[in-house]
Amino acid sequence: MLLVVAGVGCLLVAALFATSPGPTSLGPASEQVSTIGATAIAVAFTWALAARTGGRPLIFGLLAAVIGGMVLLTDHDGLRAGASVMTCAVGAVLGMLVTVPAVRIRQAVRETVIAFGVATIGAAASIGFLPLIDLARFRYATLAVALFIAFVLAYRIGAGVHGLGRRGLVVVLGGGALLATGLVYAELLRVYGTPGLIDVLIDAAAWSDRIFGGHPRPLPAVLGLPTLVWGVHLRARRRQGWWACAFGVTGLAPIARVLAEPGLSDVATLATLGTTLVTGVVIGILVISLDLLLIGSRGRGARTAERDHAVRPEPGRSRPLL
Repeated sequence: MLLVVAGVGCLLVAALFATSPGPTSLGPASEQVSTIGATAIAVAFTWALAARTGGRPLIFGLLAAVIGGMVLLTDHDGLRAGASVMTCAVGAVLGMLVTVPAVRIRQAVRETVIAFGVATIGAAASIGFLPLIDLARFRYATLAVALFIAFVLAYRIGAGVHGLGRRGLVVVLGGGALLATGLVYAELLRVYGTPGLIDVLIDAAAWSDRIFGGHPRPLPAVLGLPTLVWGVHLRARRRQGWWACAFGVTGLAPIARVLAEPGLSDVATLATLGTTLVTGVVIGILVISLDLLLIGSRGRGARTAERDHAVRPEPGRSRPLL
């Protein structure tokens, strides 16, 4: 925690002095301060992820420190981009893994907010490496790496494929189809979209910008965050909840893409993240309510009894899961 606080402090100092005019500006030194802060957060998050998954924190923490040191010494664009992608993916996966099972809906909301906060710090560290990136490629690369790590861990923690069950299979197939459809449709819309449909989407985004100062991003708000809200709630009852949580990284990894977007002001960035989080949480609550209505116990007394017995044990937030 101290290393994360120090890293965030370095990122804030670098951002303040890099944008301040006059003789107080650090100039090129702000890049080094930013890289040091990003490295500190990357080391802490890598250490925490290894510890949470029962790995070797010392080895992987030192490896992250070595990579950050090489970025600082060589200033190589490829190293900066690679460190940025890995830090973003580690932050997203760690955000998902630090959650604990939520018996009640309000607890599921709390865990989602915690995961979002952890992933935001990781995304800030990712951008703190100052990579020279194509935003579309960066988005796909971070999503692919984060999803791969998340599903490997879900496979291990969720008792493998045979632990899926009918509900887990529906989660994986439905979530995968929705993810593929969303990515393909967004790319086709960007390249070949009809003017009328694009105008409708632009008008909706403009309305949200006028009212709230920003508009939610579709993939995190519709798929990533709702599955995370539902997943932590489901984990209190069934191990298959981990498969739903794995899709939650699609709501956490794109945070770095929002922070890196050059056309957004600081206020617009915060508004975009806020509207995305609120929209995703609201949809997640609706998914939980629908799940309880269709599959849960009938009647208020039965619901209360079911909630009281939803105590599937898991290690604490700071304990290894494996």
